[in-house]
Amino acid sequence: MRIGLMIEGQEDVTWERWLRVIELAERLGFESLWRSDHLFSVLGVPERETLALWPSLTVVALRTQRITFGQLVSPVSFRHPVELAQHAVALDHASGGRYVLGIGAGWYEREHQAFGFPLLSVRERMDRLAEALEVIQLLWTGEEVSYEGQYFRLECAQLRPRPQRGDRVPIVIGGRGEQRTLRLAARFADEWNVTNVDLDDHRRKIGLLREYCREQGRDPDSIVCSWMVAHIIGRDQAELFERARRLAAWFPQWGDWPPEAILAEARRRNWLVGKPEEVVEQIRARARIGVQRIMLQTFDLDDTDALALFASEIVPAVADAA
Repeated sequence: MRIGLMIEGQEDVTWERWLRVIELAERLGFESLWRSDHLFSVLGVPERETLALWPSLTVVALRTQRITFGQLVSPVSFRHPVELAQHAVALDHASGGRYVLGIGAGWYEREHQAFGFPLLSVRERMDRLAEALEVIQLLWTGEEVSYEGQYFRLECAQLRPRPQRGDRVPIVIGGRGEQRTLRLAARFADEWNVTNVDLDDHRRKIGLLREYCREQGRDPDSIVCSWMVAHIIGRDQAELFERARRLAAWFPQWGDWPPEAILAEARRRNWLVGKPEEVVEQIRARARIGVQRIMLQTFDLDDTDALALFASEIVPAVADAA
């Protein structure tokens, strides 16, 4: 099992915090570092600072030597596929082939309303995502290409340089939809990512993805299944309660909830919760159904002890989980 960090870049992530977590991810032995792509808080606190996407990823490329990195995920509702294609190749070259392009359909209605981007119906969003993926793959050929779609158009367009790794940058598609998202992942993605899903539902979705891969004539083992999940970990009950109290500051709806209620809510949301040995078993259960990478959704970037605990107690214990 590969364990990475995932940071909500719109929830008060300053440059100081981001640079600290880059250094920690590389030094503590995490396999990867990911961040969200939103324009303001999705937790209902729009005055929180948001770190711009492309500069933050460029810094990861230049300040690290080992880790994989990317975004989970850029919505094509406000990221044009030409932008995504060109930036992906730039980061691919800058990092020596460690960048992964995360892409999705878009979902946060309030964000789209605030900044004037049409979100569209679910069907239209998925049609737009499919077109964006086609456009990106055409542009990565480095050849002169044309395309006429409902949402995007190319006319004798050409982007150079080409990706460093052959004809593509690895793509991760994020989403839980079983009819469109999973089929698009089977067709276009190197990795499929999902969040907020219980064990049984997760197992069923992975089974569907593998079935769709076979329909495409694709080896199901050629696509990585990953899981983005938040966490509350502690060496004992006192640490768990303290981390629950700290997290309440990030979720306004939790208000003055007692720590017991916050932990119960985290478990209801299928977070990783508990002492190290409990979290190890929760991760091993996901590995048994086919999950190969976990992105630890981390809100409190000032709690570096929690990350160090994960790195020392969890990462080595699940390294062989499959």
